[in-house]
Amino acid sequence: MKHAAALALACLVTAPAAAKLSAPEQKLIAAVNTDQERTVSLLEKWVAQNSGTRNIAGVTKVAEMIRPELEALGFAVTWIPQEQVQRAGHIVAVHKGKPGTTRMLLIGHLDTVFEPSSPFQTYERKGDKLHGPGAADNKGGVAVMLMALRAMQAAGTLKGANIEIVLTGDEEAAGSPTSISRADLIAAGKRADIALDFEGLAVVDGVDHGSIARRSAADYTITATGKTAHSSGIFSKDVGYGAIYEMARIIDAFRTQLPEPNLTYNIGLITGGATATLSPGESEVSATGKTNIVPPVAIARGDFRTLSPEQSDRVRAKMEAIVAQHLPETDAKIVFKQGYPPMAPTAGNKALLDRFNLINADLGLPTMPALDPLKRGAGDISFVAGDVDGLVGLGPSSDGDHTPEEVVDLASFPRQAKRAAILMSRLASEKGAKP
Repeated sequence: MKHAAALALACLVTAPAAAKLSAPEQKLIAAVNTDQERTVSLLEKWVAQNSGTRNIAGVTKVAEMIRPELEALGFAVTWIPQEQVQRAGHIVAVHKGKPGTTRMLLIGHLDTVFEPSSPFQTYERKGDKLHGPGAADNKGGVAVMLMALRAMQAAGTLKGANIEIVLTGDEEAAGSPTSISRADLIAAGKRADIALDFEGLAVVDGVDHGSIARRSAADYTITATGKTAHSSGIFSKDVGYGAIYEMARIIDAFRTQLPEPNLTYNIGLITGGATATLSPGESEVSATGKTNIVPPVAIARGDFRTLSPEQSDRVRAKMEAIVAQHLPETDAKIVFKQGYPPMAPTAGNKALLDRFNLINADLGLPTMPALDPLKRGAGDISFVAGDVDGLVGLGPSSDGDHTPEEVVDLASFPRQAKRAAILMSRLASEKGAKP
């Protein structure tokens, strides 16, 4: 079905661009132009409420603030708790429009990387810049989403639109297993014809870019073991090389043997010695030992990122083969943790960006090139990428995301809201590709 949707979308892209904006599109532009301060006021309230992923109460409070905004637009809103994966929950909101028309899935998230323990808890506005935790990622994206939907309502184009919104409460650290924490998002993707992700707009050298691909993100843990003995016996036939040399062999082999386009891989945490322990949260390690003891254990954790499922499978197999080539008297194993899948740069995704650029032309805005996927991290849209074509980056532009320097560019809100509202309005009047 996805290939049929891509073909239908490609046919639409080849049609002549509109000579000018329609009357309803002119109305929605006017609505966006008068909605900036209301939108920023909402955003300031959301940013003031901590919603670090593990702050279940905080994420829930942000959801409670957003819910009435969606209900006022005619969405039926459901809160889906996620206690079974130690997360707050997700908002799923459905707007039923004209039967048989394009079904759109809008994606965003409620949580931030800044837990209550973070010193970054306050916000400050200076002109068109709002500095605060989650001001861009992704509370600013949700603000732009609502701004676009309110404009559609004002212009009369929302009434017939079939839209499903999924705002996850744990995008920054998905609850495990993702088969549970992403079940509702995946189901929504199977129902949709088009997916639009309201994470931040990518701006490179002053040029807005559209994202048609996102790489995966998967963690792994390597555990190396060896014989312990007095260090005077290291490298001997009876003692062998010890766990740390085995770990060093593996890591260096990754460095030299794995490189290929669109792949990155990292070791972010490592320890070893007479004893080595990884914390239950897998973010802390401890070790004991002496310089004259051949270490019997070493532990390393890292991640790798790929652009397609085929690349993921190939790289995983290479890593497993490297780990299996042990130094004398050592052993090692690698365990992969379920993570974010990739969003490959499909023809359907490219066709959607081409269509977006027709809107840019109608608005008098420059063409948006496709962003290099190496410049964007993993995200929730990847969980539906196998079922529906999509576009990423409909949220605002910003700097310093995931750091205490996070600043959102409020001046980008109207531009992004207009683009999104026009795209959704046009899609809402067209026949859907899925039955």
